[in-house]
Amino acid sequence: QVQLVESGGGLVQAGGSLRLSCAASGRTYSIYAIGWFRQAPGKEREIVVAITWSGGNTYYADSVKGRFTISKDNVMNTVYLQMNSLTPEDTAVYYCAADRSLATMIKGAAMDYWGKGTLVTVSS
Repeated sequence: QVQLVESGGGLVQAGGSLRLSCAASGRTYSIYAIGWFRQAPGKEREIVVAITWSGGNTYYADSVKGRFTISKDNVMNTVYLQMNSLTPEDTAVYYCAADRSLATMIKGAAMDYWGKGTLVTVSS
């Protein structure tokens, strides 16, 4: 089993920044890809960013390219999501997820592991 614990959500004004963290523990050797999804009120959950556990490949949804950056601390087994130039449309619960396949993660299919989520609210 893998445990994912998110932190760093909160309230920020439009144009501001936040950094989310996802700490992975347990059988992390089984993870191939780790990333962030988000679900806004009344909308379906969507993939935001993803990175392979090795750090060699990344994926960014078009809506966040140039504003969000995913990074990974291999020592701490922690993935970070730096979010800049936030807009009210970024308001959502952000979930960390891990899976054996980056392709599966990009497709938004069922993940092997999920965190409980952290709320990001961007005020206008």
